[in-house]
Amino acid sequence: MEEPLLTEQGIVYQGGYYGAAGEAAGDLRRQVLDDVEVRELLIDHVGHRCCWGSRPARTWKIHAIEDCNVYVGTLETFTEERDTIIEKEPYSTGSIDGKDKGPEMGIWELDLRSEFPVLFVPYKESRLRIPHSETIEKCSGCDGRGNIVCPTCNADQDPGFYKEGQMAQCLTCYGRGLIAHKDGSDTICLKCKGNGKIPCATCESRGLIKCQTCQGGGSLLAWKVAVVRWRTLSTRKVNATSGAGSVPDDVFHRAKGVQLCNNQAYQCTPAYFADSYFLNKFSSEVIAERPSIPTTARIICERHTISVVPVTRVTMTDRNRSFSFYIIGNGREVYMKDYYPSRFCWGLCPCLEWLKL
Repeated sequence: MEEPLLTEQGIVYQGGYYGAAGEAAGDLRRQVLDDVEVRELLIDHVGHRCCWGSRPARTWKIHAIEDCNVYVGTLETFTEERDTIIEKEPYSTGSIDGKDKGPEMGIWELDLRSEFPVLFVPYKESRLRIPHSETIEKCSGCDGRGNIVCPTCNADQDPGFYKEGQMAQCLTCYGRGLIAHKDGSDTICLKCKGNGKIPCATCESRGLIKCQTCQGGGSLLAWKVAVVRWRTLSTRKVNATSGAGSVPDDVFHRAKGVQLCNNQAYQCTPAYFADSYFLNKFSSEVIAERPSIPTTARIICERHTISVVPVTRVTMTDRNRSFSFYIIGNGREVYMKDYYPSRFCWGLCPCLEWLKL
């Protein structure tokens, strides 16, 4: 099969970069926020919480605004995994697509270009019946006989042995053959016709029932099915300063920042920044955490990115009390982990879910 055509791409930011201490260089700039913007963002955030008061956001003093930018590195490995399973169905008569019709194709010889997904989709699965893989085999459920021993009337027999004519007690007359009436008279039981016993309801006392696996034919048609799974395995790493250390990593992964590099290749190597040892080391650490690939899979393509997410930590005070919150990403999303001084829900309303404690 012809391999998918892959082109190596390198999309690297041509301006400056943020150094290890968060200093801006070149065309990149810090997220500069003045007191008015900071307060407006907090007031808007508090306004979406039904049980939060806005007074601290409106009146408390902004004590400190601190830049603590965060670096996010990702490595996405797009893989294709192929495996085979056996499917079966009852067989009666007819021709089959076996090896006499042609050689059976190997699992990696199958042409699946029409099923190939867009690169880096999270997951896709396809199934294909392998040509010339059909065979006829004896049913293991009945050993090819088409019948199995009745489990109702021959339950106490040794495996493979059965008795015909096994009868069960009539439940209508309790084996008497007669039905007693209140006036003391008896009449013949119509259910068992006076015998007191009735044939087995499962097999009609034949001792055998039809095998449900092969539907009584004794044979099964088996064939191989190729199961192909495309998936993207992701490695993510965050490098945050101590000022942003209390923010969960997934908050930074969701945030929008400035992309410093975006490399795509069959197998990515660490990115190179001519004047930043820190970024070179960080990129190498991300690549070193490449996920393990199953032996039944192969790598199709990889994509490696490094981004810097602007983060501003704001501390507000009022007398001896204080609280902090973060403004994260280019979208300026507010994240608050510590307590907010004017909250009245006591955990009884959905606003705690929005808070994401």
